Amino acid sequence: MAKIINTCPVCSEKLIATELHCAACGLTLKNTFELDEHPQHKETIFDRLNPQQMDFLLTFLRQQGNMKAVQGELGIKYHYQAKKELTEILSILGLSQPESDYEEELPMRNLFSKPKSTLASDIIKGKLIENGGKATVTSVSGKTYEIRAAADGVSFYCSALPIKPMYTFHHFDVVVDLLLRQNGKARKGNGRNYKFGAPECDETTVVGIIAKNFSHPEPGDSVFDPVFIFSAVLEWAGIVHNERGYLQLTASYLAMLQ
Repeated sequence: MAKIINTCPVCSEKLIATELHCAACGLTLKNTFELDEHPQHKETIFDRLNPQQMDFLLTFLRQQGNMKAVQGELGIKYHYQAKKELTEILSILGLSQPESDYEEELPMRNLFSKPKSTLASDIIKGKLIENGGKATVTSVSGKTYEIRAAADGVSFYCSALPIKPMYTFHHFDVVVDLLLRQNGKARKGNGRNYKFGAPECDETTVVGIIAKNFSHPEPGDSVFDPVFIFSAVLEWAGIVHNERGYLQLTASYLAMLQ
């Protein structure tokens, strides 16, 4: 028996029922019936979940919220992956906590193990620790964005970077390595209007080198361009000068490398 739908698959307008039939006695009623008058005919919030998410939710309930047991049953290796899956489900169902509440669980003391490191990733994580796990950075155009350290200790996120999986702090090291190979300076490039491999989006540009180490594109593939955020964060950390069209390592950061 097919599931009742309440919207037209062609024009998306509300459907009405004009005939109800009893399979037991054969009675047929003809009238105009509103499909959504009966709660069983309404779409539930759980219809928003895909099969994998529904399986996770049922496992979570069956295991009474024991995340270790959920991981074992579903074969999820890391706790943060299971927590991330649950967070996404809660968000889809409209039950998620405010972002700030989630970040209070962040084990900040575990994010930064090399306080004297010259790696861009460690410097940025260290500054985030000083700011409680989040910071506001400014782009070259003057717009401000908030970045946050993720609970896995290796990733960061920003609402202006709607991409999964998230970028990691290691990608800042990738950018700095590019600048060092090019005498401290590199073009930002343009991933919005050019494909990977074009001169404006190749491995000599910031956007190209990030893409190569993140999504591993083939020449001619489209890439996501996160350079405006990466540039703002690196400048906030005192590692680069964020100029229009290019990045340049600061004298203070170069002195740290001596």
